[in-house]
Amino acid sequence: MKYLCLVYGDEALLAGKDDRECMACAESLQHSGHLLAGAALQPVATATTVRVRNGEVAVTDGPFAETKEQLAGFYLLEARDLNEALEKAAKIPPVRIGSVEVRPVRQLALD
Repeated sequence: MKYLCLVYGDEALLAGKDDRECMACAESLQHSGHLLAGAALQPVATATTVRVRNGEVAVTDGPFAETKEQLAGFYLLEARDLNEALEKAAKIPPVRIGSVEVRPVRQLALD
């Protein structure tokens, strides 16, 4: 089953993290067959939000909502079950200063 691990944290604290530690984590997850995809995101100041209401497109600078922690990146994992996904998420380096939200990927219904 696929799980998306969303990495959140205070951008100021995350900026001080050594990227090599995150790369080592990703490489370990890839070698074990768990990592399907992953990426770090640019700072929230580079975000643009798109909404469509009543057929009108509205584009605004910035994230959808102001929060204390920002979405910093993601890991898409293949795991046996939620417990294995949580075990892997607990090893993602920014979890020590932020949080990692683990969510199962839902298959779209095509009927």
